[in-house]
Amino acid sequence: MKQVNLDSLKEDILKHLEAQGFVIFQGFRRGAEARPTAFWNTRRGPDFREFAATASQAGVRMMVFDHQEFDSGMAEDGLEQLDDCDIPADERRAIERRLRELIPYDGFTCELELSYDLEGRTYVYELRAEWYGDFLGIMDEIESYLPEADDGGDEEPMGGYYSRN
Repeated sequence: MKQVNLDSLKEDILKHLEAQGFVIFQGFRRGAEARPTAFWNTRRGPDFREFAATASQAGVRMMVFDHQEFDSGMAEDGLEQLDDCDIPADERRAIERRLRELIPYDGFTCELELSYDLEGRTYVYELRAEWYGDFLGIMDEIESYLPEADDGGDEEPMGGYYSRN
């Protein structure tokens, strides 16, 4: 899929939805909800207008809109997390370099999401900047090197209230 400027696309989406008579609800990401969810295939149908048309044809009047801007602090947090990682020096340097390359994206739109509810299901259209996908991959990589958190399972019971008899 061709890389698009999500900052300008954000404005295009809002103008289009208003022109089509949708009520725009400035909400939060919906993809992680417990209800059944259907995700639009943006590879086959990248144009948000197609998604909006399906909503309109189904009688939907309200569209939930969310966008996220990248904060360079996110990359800086990743750099700090590297301090807690047991990672070979050459890999550490490569990850540091990749994170530092993302700092200039501060303030850029990194994700857009449109969604609507219909008959108990949430329909979602989402786009993510390619560089933001790279960032998320880097953060997953860092997480894989972090030591496992101790759940305290081997500790003695609190205050001797429980017997192991």
